[in-house]
Amino acid sequence: MDQVAGKDLSRWAMLSIAVAVVTIALKTTAWLLTGSVGLLSDAAESVVNLVAAVVAFIALRIAARPADDEHQFGHAKSEYFSAVIEGVMIVVAAGVIIYTAVERLLHPRELESIGLGLLIAVVASVLNGVVALLLIRVGRSHRSITLEADGKHLLTDVWTTVGVVVGVGLVAWTGWLPLDSIVAIAVAINILVVGYLLIRRSAAGLMDAALTPEDQAEIDQTLDRFRTGEIDFHDVRSRESGRLRFVQMHMLVPGDWSVQQGHDRVEQVEAALRSELPGLIVTVHLEPIEDPRAYEPWRR
Repeated sequence: MDQVAGKDLSRWAMLSIAVAVVTIALKTTAWLLTGSVGLLSDAAESVVNLVAAVVAFIALRIAARPADDEHQFGHAKSEYFSAVIEGVMIVVAAGVIIYTAVERLLHPRELESIGLGLLIAVVASVLNGVVALLLIRVGRSHRSITLEADGKHLLTDVWTTVGVVVGVGLVAWTGWLPLDSIVAIAVAINILVVGYLLIRRSAAGLMDAALTPEDQAEIDQTLDRFRTGEIDFHDVRSRESGRLRFVQMHMLVPGDWSVQQGHDRVEQVEAALRSELPGLIVTVHLEPIEDPRAYEPWRR
């Protein structure tokens, strides 16, 4: 199994867990000081972050396991389950925020110690932002949808805090209490959109979606370097599974080539493709270019 696929990235999820614990403490303190439903919703989202980070840690540990007799292509797809769970939790958190905000909208309450509460929330937001950007960068570098999803979740939390801080600040400035709830509802709607997009992307991975247009373009350009009058390719198919990328194809060569000639050229093609797309697993079916049967597609 490719080293990229088997690399244990769970230590990054441990960082996310630690940050979630710290931010829960900070945001809960800010809510208790102010009584703001916006800050309460912000603290509630951090609780979701903690649970999601634990789920991510478990998924990354499973994904790092090597292939075995029961899972001969490895365990990389476990990351999609983590991302789906995280997306669902984001949606649930948004629902709780909206419910709480509507209740407070119907029964407004004066806010207290706003300055100190907002300062604490800002500190928590900065901490989340730094870790979020780090997780997204590492996730993209190692093609880990779990880390990338966790980073985006934390980044969503940052925007939540920004919206809440602005809303609570405006309440303090204008004295209009319903604004606190309205801001919380607006933030929750944004969270719903993020959760939906994450679930959709994870579902596509579970359904063996094709590689991105950019990756497929890289494959086509690489194959074009080998296309000559005596070599061609057809029925090129791809799919993505966690950190792994797969491509399969028919390679057509002269029928009078020796097995060694055909094998050597296949090795060259596979090496070129893996050079352009690290972690790519290539399957090539070699066929004689003169045989009409060689142009039949893979059985569906």
